Amino acid sequence: MTRHRGRIALLALGVLAVALAAGVAVHLKTGHHQASRRQPPSARSASPAAPVLPAPAGWTLIATVQTGIPRYPRPGGAPDGTVPARWYGMPSALPVIGQQPGWLRVRLSTRPNGSIAWIRRADAAVTATPYRITLSLATRHLELFRADKLVMSAPAGIGTGSDPTPAGQFFAAFFERSPGSGYGPFILVTSAHSETITDWENSGDAVVGIHGPLGARIGPAGAAVSHGCIRLPVGDLIRLRVIPAGTPITITA
Repeated sequence: MTRHRGRIALLALGVLAVALAAGVAVHLKTGHHQASRRQPPSARSASPAAPVLPAPAGWTLIATVQTGIPRYPRPGGAPDGTVPARWYGMPSALPVIGQQPGWLRVRLSTRPNGSIAWIRRADAAVTATPYRITLSLATRHLELFRADKLVMSAPAGIGTGSDPTPAGQFFAAFFERSPGSGYGPFILVTSAHSETITDWENSGDAVVGIHGPLGARIGPAGAAVSHGCIRLPVGDLIRLRVIPAGTPITITA
């Protein structure tokens, strides 16, 4: 677990291909494109009637909200809550998993695990990323893909039988400063929450992070050593620094 301290007019596919070769996130906005290695600034809102946004195979659209916005159980229905502008002090960058004209279906960072909602496309800046992460709890290995091509496979420390790492569809929420050398240079905070711990060290939640080994030996076969967090050898952890917030994470049993 991690303890938080507060922290298109459409693009031509040729532009996306160039960005893919560079391994960057791409802004998708009306009449404009921009590529950046860092998390992007706010993009201009699209029209609510804007058509569905395309994404090349292996890419994921990411919706980033700038203010608290309504969330909906279905397009055009009554709102049933709010998507906050920030989560633990960091911008809400949410993977897009479905679309209708003027609407985006996104994953949420809040409990319960697997929470989803519809938001108006006009309420979010839309970017795209070629990255995704998978973790197999059976093999205890984490893999990083870029446009569906495997670029890293690493043994992982996962949760023990009493405090397992949850399986499901999640995403990278933000990077947090490391609280100590054992964690490595940073913690990658995910949208996953422990199913057995509700309040880790008085933080008010128990959010799964990806970080260094904390002194545990993560051998070639991986290890069951954590309270649900995912531990990686530091050299492998550092290779995850290229991904933007909103990058999908799939954890399988």
